[in-house]
Amino acid sequence: MADHSGVSHGVARTSRERTAEQKLVETEKITKYRELEDEVRAAVVRNEYTPELFQLTSKLLRINPEYYTIWNVRRRSLISGLLSKRSAGSSPSKASPSTSPTATTTTPSAASSSSSSTATPPVPESSTAGKSSSTADEPAFPPSNPGDETAAAEQKDREILRLELDFTIPLLMKSPKCYWIWNYRLWILQQAIERLQVAVSRRIWEEELGLVEKMLNRDKRNFHAWGYRRHVVEQLESSSLAGASMVETEFEYTTKMIRQDLSNFSAWHRRSKLIPRLLDERHADDMVRKDFLDRELNFIREKLNVGPEDYSLWYYHQFLMLNLLNYVGHPTIAPTLTNDERAAYITREIDDIKDLLEDYPDYKLIYEALLDYTLSLCQVEGRKPDSSEKEQLIEWLRQLKRLDPMRDGRWTDLERDCGLLKLGFGKN
Repeated sequence: MADHSGVSHGVARTSRERTAEQKLVETEKITKYRELEDEVRAAVVRNEYTPELFQLTSKLLRINPEYYTIWNVRRRSLISGLLSKRSAGSSPSKASPSTSPTATTTTPSAASSSSSSTATPPVPESSTAGKSSSTADEPAFPPSNPGDETAAAEQKDREILRLELDFTIPLLMKSPKCYWIWNYRLWILQQAIERLQVAVSRRIWEEELGLVEKMLNRDKRNFHAWGYRRHVVEQLESSSLAGASMVETEFEYTTKMIRQDLSNFSAWHRRSKLIPRLLDERHADDMVRKDFLDRELNFIREKLNVGPEDYSLWYYHQFLMLNLLNYVGHPTIAPTLTNDERAAYITREIDDIKDLLEDYPDYKLIYEALLDYTLSLCQVEGRKPDSSEKEQLIEWLRQLKRLDPMRDGRWTDLERDCGLLKLGFGKN
């Protein structure tokens, strides 16, 4: 057995002795971190959710964005004074009333300056208004008419919420798969729905699509970003933001992302979830649905010809095949196909997959698909495998035992379930 000690993902680990100076620096960092943590905890115990505590959370989260308790402290600091006090039913966007607790409103805070997404953004820390991060067509905070308390509160909230969104960007760039950053950002966006006018809130949510696209360009398979995008789209479609369906554009987005990276499981998964709704909204008749199924099968077949070793491609192919096999009581692409039509589809797919073996004889996923689909064909046609099919099943199982010996027991069980062992076909 190979010795993998000191090796990680094929890269040899090197042990580097730290100098006394380096150890001292590290000790000082730990000491400062613990002192900062103690300050936050002490303020929470005293129930003092002040702007000063808010600043402490900024320092701590920049060091450790995984510290979810501090994100909760930051929320409480915002709703306990930095954001305006809200009363039930006061939502400008007519969304459901906020369930966030409130406290006595303190002097509103504004940022001293705004920053780009690549630098550490400022946070509200004084009552002096500075450079606003608002867009050009939005009035800067504070409002030009301070006598209008409602407008003043909304403009102050808008400024703070935008600064909070800015604050999370460099953290996301550094830790793109940290749940707590994404969750906090969604909470800030929900505050925008509850506190701002619909048009203003919608503009903020629309900007999130740009952010998420940048994140997915950095890492196309970041499932956190995919889940976040799905939630953003759902909100943009909702009545809270005066939305409309985005299913067509989202479907096209999955096509774009798949063409950039065939192995993008999240894009394939998203595509599969969009299809039933896409066809319903198109009011697709039986012929349109059948044509759509043909195009999708052709689409995935082209990809399998390039990457037959890719699990994500076979996942989507299996999704399409299940539309032919498991169509009773489930939303399917073409629900009115006859059994003969379903059998014809399955037979064609089996033949096409067999062709892959000519170029890729050592790819176990091909053999697994041939096994599954041949048995499914027999099920659709209400019969048992004939002698020719049994010979093929035996050969495919033999190849699977060769290519995947760790699951030899599974293949033996499958031989037994298919009745191949009892007939003596499965003996080597």
